[in-house]
Parts: sequence; structure tokens; C-alpha cells
Amino acid sequence: MQVEQDAIPHSDPIALFEVWFAEARASEPNDANAMALATATPDGRPSVRMVLLKEHGAEGFVFYTNAESRKGDEIRANPHAALLFHWKSLGRQIRLEGSLEEVSAELADAYFASRHPDSRLGSAASDQSRPLDARATYVARVEALREDYPNGAVPRPAHWTGFRLSPERIEFWMGREHRLHERRLFVRSGDGWSSSLLYP
Repeated sequence: MQVEQDAIPHSDPIALFEVWFAEARASEPNDANAMALATATPDGRPSVRMVLLKEHGAEGFVFYTNAESRKGDEIRANPHAALLFHWKSLGRQIRLEGSLEEVSAELADAYFASRHPDSRLGSAASDQSRPLDARATYVARVEALREDYPNGAVPRPAHWTGFRLSPERIEFWMGREHRLHERRLFVRSGDGWSSSLLYP
């Protein structure tokens, strides 16, 4: 059997993420920025859901949410999380683990203002993760806000904010034939990164 060369180089993992993310945006049919976010309670009970990556770079990876939701409660109590991108069209995954910090109010305001008016109304009307007696109740709350803010310019609720994950570990996974996959793990080391291959 011919031995394949390593396709995931030891390099700057943030720059490598940017390359893979750009390729995913070009090939993935829907929401290339969708990522699974795993959080946990202080006693280690995990939960996971899909969120959207909105900003990324050397400082970290940003998503926005209702901080009074289940994930918000877990983040406040245990500010560590894991992210997973899975791009089926490319046969690639990226896993990130690290600590979370809240973004500034100015950054949250700017992103909230950039959203579609209906999305702003929907977020302001939602008690995310809380029990809801009927969908009609939620829709009525949205419409009541629309009457007060017909152009959708509802102010950002104080509990609607963003969090930035500062990665301490980043793993790149590439699918190979016959499940002979390739994995490279980057671990933050001081101001830089060390890396090693992992068995699939």
C-alpha cells in the first residue's frame, strides 16, 4: 500500500483554520459557520447544541446567545467549552477547547444591530430555554414588540450577549479512504503552539 504524506502541516493553527474555513464557505451548501458548542455544569453534566461562528481570529472564536438560556447558565457557572466544526462536503472536522469570556457591550451592541429586524425582535421576545405554553404565546410577544418597534430597531436585551472561546487545544481531522484518517493536535504552549499527530 502506498503511504500518503501528511496533509495537515505543523503550522499556525489559526491560519490553518482560516484556510479550511474559506474552503468550507466555498463548498458547504448551508451554514459553513455552524458549530457544535458543548458546555457543562460545574459537576460535569454536559450539553451540546449548534450555534453560529460570527467572528474569529488570534483572540478567539465568537458566538452570540441569550445568557439566561441553559447554555448561558452553564457558561456563567463553568466558563470552559468545546467547539466542533464538521464539513461533510470536505470530509474535515476541527475541534477546539478552551476558556470563555464575555465580549464587550459595544461589540454585542454592534452585532445585535447588524441582525435582520425580525431576528432582533425574536431574540428580544424569547425567554430562551424556559418553558413555553404554546408557540402562539411567543409569536404574540414578537408582534407586540413589532408594534413598539415597527422598524425592528429594538434595543439589545442586557442578557443577549456574545462569548469568545480562547482555544487551548485545536485538533484538525481529515477523512481518508478505508478510515485511515489523519489527525493533528495543536496545544497552546506559551505564546506559540506545539503539535503532534494522533492515531485515528
